[in-house]
Amino acid sequence: MRKQKQIITVLLIIVCLIAIVPLFTKKGAEFGGSDDAGSQMITSIQGTEYEPWFTPVLETLLGGELPGEVESLLFCLQTGIGVGILAFFMGRFVERKKWQEKQA
Repeated sequence: MRKQKQIITVLLIIVCLIAIVPLFTKKGAEFGGSDDAGSQMITSIQGTEYEPWFTPVLETLLGGELPGEVESLLFCLQTGIGVGILAFFMGRFVERKKWQEKQA
């Protein structure tokens, strides 16, 4: 039991270090999204400014750009729904396997 507590403590310390150390290692780092990197690459290849093909559906319906918080909320909601679906089917597979082993 004591060894498990030591392992858990060490793992928690490692997780905290992984979360905290990057905050202090690089000053003035810019965090850009993949959309920004892609449009910059297209601009460098074509030599002209990148023009999007279409506007997002919600921006068209609402008549303007969504705030960053709303975009993050929608992204997290999609993630939660996807994880819920995956967990449901994985649970079904596990239960089916247990049921089949029980029947055999």
